[in-house]
Amino acid sequence: MEIGFVGLGDMGSLIVPRLMAAGHRVTGWNRTRSKAEPLIAAGMAFAETPRKAAANADIVFSIVTDGAAVEQVALGPDGILAGLREGGIYADMSTIAPHVSRGVAEKFAAAGRVMLDAPISGSPVTIQAGQASVMVGGDEKAYETITPVLLAIGPKVMRVGGNGLACQMKIAVNLLLMVEVICFGESVALAEKGGVDRAVAVEAILKSVAASPVLGYRGPFILEGKMPAKPLADVTLQQKDMMLALDLGRRLGSPVPLAAAANEMMNACRGLGIDHRDFVAAHEVYRRLGGQS
Repeated sequence: MEIGFVGLGDMGSLIVPRLMAAGHRVTGWNRTRSKAEPLIAAGMAFAETPRKAAANADIVFSIVTDGAAVEQVALGPDGILAGLREGGIYADMSTIAPHVSRGVAEKFAAAGRVMLDAPISGSPVTIQAGQASVMVGGDEKAYETITPVLLAIGPKVMRVGGNGLACQMKIAVNLLLMVEVICFGESVALAEKGGVDRAVAVEAILKSVAASPVLGYRGPFILEGKMPAKPLADVTLQQKDMMLALDLGRRLGSPVPLAAAANEMMNACRGLGIDHRDFVAAHEVYRRLGGQS
């Protein structure tokens, strides 16, 4: 298929090669062209605007920072809606508030076009390994059309309901992930304070029934010399998703007390000046509060 791709950051730059490897022709756009140069060298065409990226596409994807960025690239005068042809499908893979996603979808529907929310669940590690999952919200026929393309990105694709519900589910999944990782730091710090070596504590957890894929690749980061220089998701980025969960809980009247507690640990990371690190660094907060550092 002819595919447009808007947003070639840490995630988009890994998704596009998978699409090209599956035989699709990709035309991409990024606000900073220099970030797209490796993809251009690999065969991706470059468009000067999101509108031009969408002009000849059967499917247009976007993955950008937040809801405001989605509205800009999708609805602006040089945005995706302005260029998407009849029968084309727009799928936004960003993690944004459900009500914002629904608002954009309504604008597309009013113009006779289809938008799906299709947030991707995974880190750069899982995308590169071909293990990312994609949840989709919106028109069922459009979902069936886009599914073979999504399977080039990751093996786990599912429709969860109407527009906005995939965003809602992604926020719920991220809530679980964030609380799990923060609690992992709490558990290791507790074991350490009682005399267990940190490496032994990490190994014991990863061999226990509490182990999970995210702890498997992220947990070892807290060992000496293992924290990546470029985080998979730093505190600032991950806290953006936590704030989405807290806001969604408020809007729905659904209590999220563990989200609130985990968010406070991210605030503490900020206070200690370690918010530039991968958010598993919350383990260090627990150590300091326990008098271990």
